[in-house]
Amino acid sequence: MIRQGKRDILGVMVDVIDYEAAVDQIVAAAVQGRGFAVSALAVHGVMTGVLDAEQRYRLNSFDLLVPDGQPVRWALNLLHSARLKDRVYGPALMLAICQRCARDRIPIYLYGSSTAVITRLRERLSQRFPGLDIAGAQPSRFRRITAEEKSGIIAEIRGSGARVVFVGLGCPRQEVWAYEFRDVLAMPVIAVGAAFDFHAGTVPQAPERLQSAGLEWLYRLAREPNRLWRRYILLNPLYIAMIAAQGLGLLGLLKRGVRRPQNEMGVG
Repeated sequence: MIRQGKRDILGVMVDVIDYEAAVDQIVAAAVQGRGFAVSALAVHGVMTGVLDAEQRYRLNSFDLLVPDGQPVRWALNLLHSARLKDRVYGPALMLAICQRCARDRIPIYLYGSSTAVITRLRERLSQRFPGLDIAGAQPSRFRRITAEEKSGIIAEIRGSGARVVFVGLGCPRQEVWAYEFRDVLAMPVIAVGAAFDFHAGTVPQAPERLQSAGLEWLYRLAREPNRLWRRYILLNPLYIAMIAAQGLGLLGLLKRGVRRPQNEMGVG
């Protein structure tokens, strides 16, 4: 089990951790009824924090930020001698948590994506983990939510009896949601992004060979170029350049303060 604490990647504090330790922490928080925000960060997730001081504040308030992308794992190894042999891939982490929750009788809740995707996801998770208690599920509204709607979401999730919430809203909306809902829900809130689509079977995952080589982004870009080109073509080179600057001790020349969000965004 690997659990070495948080390390600075471009001002975002990412955990040096493996699957086993991550699942243990999440399940412990669920059993204790304690708010616990988790996200699996690839390059895009890290860069949202690099480029936005408020988002950096949110991310650095998370209880657990796991290295989802290979380039994030490589940066931890290069800059901090982490010696991580594997990343903690969000979709795989979700399955590992579901397996533990099925074993330990911990009810889960699914929030996000579309009605069709979340219905299919619920069916497939139930088939894969027969003992898993899916206490409830609801799709995203794909817009900002009102204070009344937020209260309704909180009441529904808490009233369901769930003790773990998976959130699939896409980055960075899901991290904002986890930040805003963690304490009021008093349970682990886990942002898992594309895992909903992958496990529902509506979007294919990249081949394992591309994932291992850190080229999952290329596979996704080829499938959705209009939606993803800015994310990968612009942010990936910037990430590499900034990691090099951090390695050379030059990143301190840039202002990397954090700014507490003044208002809740009310994403839903």
